[in-house]
Amino acid sequence: MTRIRRGYIARRRRTKIRLFASTFRGAHSRLTRTIIQQKIRALVSAHRDRDRQKRNFRRLWITRINAVIRERGVSYSYSRLIHDLHKRRVLLNRKILAQIAILNKNCLYTISNEIIK
Repeated sequence: MTRIRRGYIARRRRTKIRLFASTFRGAHSRLTRTIIQQKIRALVSAHRDRDRQKRNFRRLWITRINAVIRERGVSYSYSRLIHDLHKRRVLLNRKILAQIAILNKNCLYTISNEIIK
């Protein structure tokens, strides 16, 4: 029986998968079935952690703002600051407020004092 030469489509698909997993360690970068499983797992983790990263940064910003605000006076807190900002329609998001809190505390104090008045 003569030898049948197979096509290159499957080999091309496997090489594409191997390029994705080239930085994985051990069998995760060598065996096709394991590579496919690890690829699925990696993509699921990346998708989940993008949302988690946004949550973590928001928590960090809130913590920084609250810490700086409470240094000035115990009676004034983060929640009252945000409430007063919305009441006065001042459009500063938490990221910008956190950067102001770190780089220039006095500026944040003046913002909060102007809002209270």
